[in-house]
Amino acid sequence: MSQITPRILPLPRAEWTDDAREVFSYWGEPNAWEEGSKTNVLMVMANHPDLGKVYNIWGRHLLMSNTLSVRHLELLILRVAWLVKSAYEWHNHVGYALNAGLTLEDIAAIRDYPQGGNWDEADNAVLRSVDELLRDGTIADPTWAALDGHFDTRQKMDLVFSIGHYVMTSWALSAFGVGIEGGADPIGFDLRTASGKTPGKTYKPGETEDWTDSRGY
Repeated sequence: MSQITPRILPLPRAEWTDDAREVFSYWGEPNAWEEGSKTNVLMVMANHPDLGKVYNIWGRHLLMSNTLSVRHLELLILRVAWLVKSAYEWHNHVGYALNAGLTLEDIAAIRDYPQGGNWDEADNAVLRSVDELLRDGTIADPTWAALDGHFDTRQKMDLVFSIGHYVMTSWALSAFGVGIEGGADPIGFDLRTASGKTPGKTYKPGETEDWTDSRGY
């Protein structure tokens, strides 16, 4: 995995205002208010607290309160991560997808779509939606009709905004030079970790009492 040169550095401790602390402690990481977050993107977003605070609220809805199933959300995020080559999002969401019941074979098929994969009509519609929005800037009528058969209005709205959010976030990570956390065992697009271990489940903020333990900071 290539080395990333940071363009915007984590906010220095000398500049940790209360507003900045609200940004990097938002997700409930233990001791984050006092010690900062171990999550690189949060420490970078703390450079712009007004933006960081609303970004967190928006991102929390899409990650934690989305009307899409976790399975469909992880399908679309991993497809976005592959298409825009976001190593950071891919690394983080492989573990979330495994926790949602997807297998490493499923995740490889998301990457290789439309080759392989045992996808039903709803899965296919989600994956096609990602490809069409990134390629064409819209969802084609046949794909929208397929979505209509499986998702209600709120779910379709969340789907489109989720795709856009993760593209936007991936762009920001790339443009700002935000790398995977130093203590982590990076998961590559080939689904191999740097150490050679098989990727395992990770948990979202608050999903388990020890959710930070699985993240490998």
